[in-house]
Amino acid sequence: QVRLVESGGNVVRIGGSLTLWCEVSGLSFRDYDFAWYRQAPEQTRELVASVTVRGTPKYAVSVNGRFTISRDNTENTVYLRMNSLVPEDTATYYCHTEFARSPYWGQGTRVTVTS
Repeated sequence: QVRLVESGGNVVRIGGSLTLWCEVSGLSFRDYDFAWYRQAPEQTRELVASVTVRGTPKYAVSVNGRFTISRDNTENTVYLRMNSLVPEDTATYYCHTEFARSPYWGQGTRVTVTS
């Protein structure tokens, strides 16, 4: 079955950096787009960044210039490099894809940005 497993969440200070990764199994990785979403407490889940099968990235305005999404088709892994972190980046981050017209999510990884 399709499985997405996020890792890398941590507590980090304002201005710090963190890299998240999402290990994917159960599908032909190179044939699918992937995305990172995040959800802060009592907030709706929002799209942070996406990457196409060709590696073309797209970012939310709030993270553009600070975050970098990438993929490694040999490791079946999607990465999210986050720089210049601010308290508003505090959230649980989720990896996402669509397979057979159904959405798939990982369990999430928690990022907390503190002063």
